[in-house]
Amino acid sequence: MAPVRVRQHVNPLAKKYQTPASPLEWEKIYAQPNQPLHLDIGCARGQFLLNMATIEPDWNFLGLEIRESLVIEANKLRYDSGLANLQYLFCNVNNSLLSLLSSLPRGTLQRVTIQFPDPWFKTRHAKRRVVQPELVEELANYLTVGGIVFLQSDIEFIAVEMRDRFAANPAFQRVGTQEWLDENPLPVPTEREITTQKKGEPVYRNLFIKVNNTDKR
Repeated sequence: MAPVRVRQHVNPLAKKYQTPASPLEWEKIYAQPNQPLHLDIGCARGQFLLNMATIEPDWNFLGLEIRESLVIEANKLRYDSGLANLQYLFCNVNNSLLSLLSSLPRGTLQRVTIQFPDPWFKTRHAKRRVVQPELVEELANYLTVGGIVFLQSDIEFIAVEMRDRFAANPAFQRVGTQEWLDENPLPVPTEREITTQKKGEPVYRNLFIKVNNTDKR
């Protein structure tokens, strides 16, 4: 079967994506729902999370993706792997994140990754980009103090926009003094990261830590 093209844009503002995801019953999703949770926003085919879940069985992993065909493909991989700490969900994160996180056991969200999101190059399409101030605020409210957010892109202006939006929120502090991290701090690279580096092209990375408790629940 031919692989699904990952960067086929889906407009999150389209009518079909305006119904938020329902709250999850976490105890039915994970064998151990109180383990720390790694949330991957825009998980594509899910290979990154599959590898992470394999090497970190003491964590739970949730991938969110707006391309339903990729989620179907990812969940087949999950089923075949037999991993009980991994799940993929089809949703529009920009209107579903609050619903999902509000049902999460308190203190479990400890790591978030947003990697190579759709760039939506045109200025008039900026509202379609995933990292909006509202998303940053919701993560600030639910990520545990000491939790991390890892961002990376192969498009510099998108990386700058993501970085600046997290830096503008007082709950987050950027790690390091360099403009961009030289290396990925996680043990697993994404497929796009590998491809980009093989071509000798730069990857723009930033890591943030949550330093202040802004929980408004």
